Formats: sequence, C-alpha cells, structure tokens
Amino acid sequence: MQYRTLGRTGVQVSTLALGAMNFGAIGRTTQDEATAVVDAALEAGINLIDTADMYSRGESEEMVGRAVAGRRDDIVLATKATMPMGDERNHQGSSRRWLVTALDDSLRRLGVDHVDLYQIHRWDPRTSDEETLSALTDLQRAGKIRYFGSSTFPAYRIVQAQWAARDSHLSRYVTEQPGYSVLQRGIETHVLPVTEQYGLGVLVWSPLASGWLSGAIRAGQDISTSRSAFMPDRFDTTLPANRAKLDAVEQLAKVADEAGLTMIQLALGFVTAHPAVTSALIGPRTLDHLHAQLAAADTVLSADVLDAIDAIVAPGVDLAAHEKYDTPPALLDPSLRRR
Repeated sequence: MQYRTLGRTGVQVSTLALGAMNFGAIGRTTQDEATAVVDAALEAGINLIDTADMYSRGESEEMVGRAVAGRRDDIVLATKATMPMGDERNHQGSSRRWLVTALDDSLRRLGVDHVDLYQIHRWDPRTSDEETLSALTDLQRAGKIRYFGSSTFPAYRIVQAQWAARDSHLSRYVTEQPGYSVLQRGIETHVLPVTEQYGLGVLVWSPLASGWLSGAIRAGQDISTSRSAFMPDRFDTTLPANRAKLDAVEQLAKVADEAGLTMIQLALGFVTAHPAVTSALIGPRTLDHLHAQLAAADTVLSADVLDAIDAIVAPGVDLAAHEKYDTPPALLDPSLRRR
C-alpha cells in the first residue's frame, strides 16, 4: 500500500480508501460481512474509511462503528452530511441548525466522540458559505471534527468557499471528494486544477464507474451487476451514452490485456496517477471484490498506457455528462432560470 499526505493537513492516508456505501441495505451486506471487509482492508494497509449519514439511512455508519470498535485511533474516519435524512424539510442541507444535529447523530451511530473528516455531501444552494463554514469551524473547535471538506462541488463553488473562509476568518475546506474515472474525466478541466491551487486533498469516488470498469461488463454479455438492478438507465446499452461507455470499455480491455493488467488495476491505477488525487475510494460489497481491488494498491501505469487511455477517452471528457452530480441547479429546475 502507498500513502500520501491529505492536502496540507500532514495526515498520511492510503492511496486506496474504503468507501462504506455498500454496507447495509444498499449493498445487502450484513454486519459480519461488513466487519470482514473492514478487517481485510485494514490488514492490507488501508487506513481511511469513508461513509455518510444517508448511506442506508444511517445503517452504514452503525456498521462501520461496530467494525472499528477498539481500533479507532488507527483509522482516519470520514463521514458526510447534507443529503435528506427523512421527510422533514429541515433534516437536510448545510445550515448550522441541521449540521449540528446531523453530526451528533453520526457520532452516536459511529460510537465515537469525533470524526477526522466531516464532509458536505453536496453543495446546498439555499445556504451561504459563511453559514456553513461558521458552523463547521465551531464544531471543529469543539473537538467533534478534526477537519472538514466538500464533496462533488463545482469548481467555482470550491473557490467561493475558499474566499468566504478567508474573508470571514473561518476554517476552510481541506478536501474535495469528486466523482472521477476513465469514463468520467470532466473534473480534469476545472475541479482538479482548483484543488491543486488551493492545496486540497482529493478523495475520488466511483473510480470503477459504477462497475463499468470492473471487468464484469463486456460487449455481448448480459449486464447483471448489483448497480444495474437499481440504476437500469445507466446500463441500458440502447442509449447513446451507454453505448459510448461500452465501446470505450472494449478498447480499454485491450489496453489492459496488453499491459498485463486487470481492468480494475487499469482503472484504479489511472485515477491515482493524477498528481491532484490523494486516494481512490473503493466500495466493495464482498471480500472477493475487495481483494480484486486491493490488487491495484501498487499499480503504477506507464506513460504508454496512460497515452493509450487518453486516445480512447480524451482528457477532460465525460462520456455521460448527464450522470454528473455537480450540475448548477438552474440547469435542472426551469423555475430557477425563468423570471
């Protein structure tokens, strides 16, 4: 396992980090299965575990808490808030009112008195940066969080938040967690240059593109991954964007074969090769999935392989831009772009 410094914090984290979204109802995993995955990940040298309050409505945090009990100090523990946690309209977002409550709930579920990294899961257009940063700074000073970061923020919102922290003399986001893979390279255009400029650690999610780069999806085969069962539109190969992804996967498979790599090694080696990336979040449901992904822990792609990938999916290009989660709200809601 390799380790890198998380932004400018001085904290050393593994280049592969364990994402816990599949713990609980989402991944249909039991506590014993989740604990086995955590045990194996820590044994392999992974030292960062990332979860969120909304993953299976808190069940993931509970499972992580039980799995790490007794070894909390050896783990960089991260969680997230802002996504809806029920039907009540104020049980979401990044207001002070909600973040204080949400963090206490997360600490209770995790069974800890603090988290190392607390992340704003999505930018909340209804709440000012100053409101959110002020609340996070107070929670940091209270000892409940060590650092805080953003997740899936557009580049201009990352910049705005840095300016707001500077102007209001508040602590700042020290990390960003964007989606990034060979098939979705859009963050190379704006987000990663901004994170480099401001010295942010970068923890990328979905480096296997929801399973497209796992080796389980190939032309001429039925797609039967767990993700395809509840996100069928993203795997319907009659749709142009999905056909483009499948065409790219077939070409990437040839590159991997010629380099003596698995598709997983190619995919994870690609995202961790970018100098702005600190860690790639892997989200295995089973021990077999974990071991296949751990095989990429020391993968370093040659310049020839990286050039071949660039020829298949150009730098800065998203093959399925509509799947991004950082679209400005006015592009999604007509009422926000009409008087």
